[in-house]
Amino acid sequence: MTVDEYKSKIENALGKYFLMGEEFPQAKLGEAMRYSLMAGGKRIRPMLVLEFCRISGGDVEKALPVACAIEMLHTYSLIHDDLPCMDNDDLRRGRPTNHVVYGECTAVLAGDTLQAEAFGTILRSQLPAERRAQCAEILAGAAGIDGMCGGQYLDMSWEGRKLTEQELTEINSRKTGALLVAACQMGVAAAGGSQLMMDAAGHFGAAIGMAFQIRDDMLDVLSSDEELGKPVGSDEKENKNTYMVLMGKEGCEKTINKLTECAKSILSEAFEDTGFLCRLADSMAIRNK
Repeated sequence: MTVDEYKSKIENALGKYFLMGEEFPQAKLGEAMRYSLMAGGKRIRPMLVLEFCRISGGDVEKALPVACAIEMLHTYSLIHDDLPCMDNDDLRRGRPTNHVVYGECTAVLAGDTLQAEAFGTILRSQLPAERRAQCAEILAGAAGIDGMCGGQYLDMSWEGRKLTEQELTEINSRKTGALLVAACQMGVAAAGGSQLMMDAAGHFGAAIGMAFQIRDDMLDVLSSDEELGKPVGSDEKENKNTYMVLMGKEGCEKTINKLTECAKSILSEAFEDTGFLCRLADSMAIRNK
């Protein structure tokens, strides 16, 4: 499949969730959830689930709920990241953020509900029980105290002091990288793939996750609000520790290239059909939004 074909499949599947008529008293909550879930985006995480499932010998159609689940969880994290108590952003993917449209209380609940529904979506899928359980366990680990939430906590608690590269990586390997690792490994788990495949998927996800974050830090300096679909320059205004501060533009570019090449070489250790993922890694390394 091409990127566009995968995106179309994912968008169609996501569009079937949380459709609630006005007769439901909580319909506005469902609307708030869909507002952010269907706001577009690159859909990289669900795409990784589906492609790793395919090259691990699995059924992409049966893995679709797993792909949707990780996008639900990712969307919850974006809603909460934008809240006034966190990054206090008013723009996401070129549109007003969830709390700006629906209010802070509803936005919090929309994020909470998307997180819960992510696990429900996996556990209600048609995959064999042991594969459902493994996918849910991987996602829980990526979201929890040693994953995305733990990374967000470190990011907030270490604000106001200069970080080393190792400390910055401690944050970003959890805050950004953990969910990309999970996407790759959930695809293998959905297919019932081998441990060799699982390990290679994890290493690939970690490498592109780090490259993704470094590119994000670059775009916050080099891009524009219109191109990126969210405010730029916020890292500098908030005096945040970033890879641009630590490495500079040239250092960031070199590191991204090194990580991307490493990610692609890892794939060949366990998979034969790696063309799509190699092209995806290359495109992520030079993305402009």
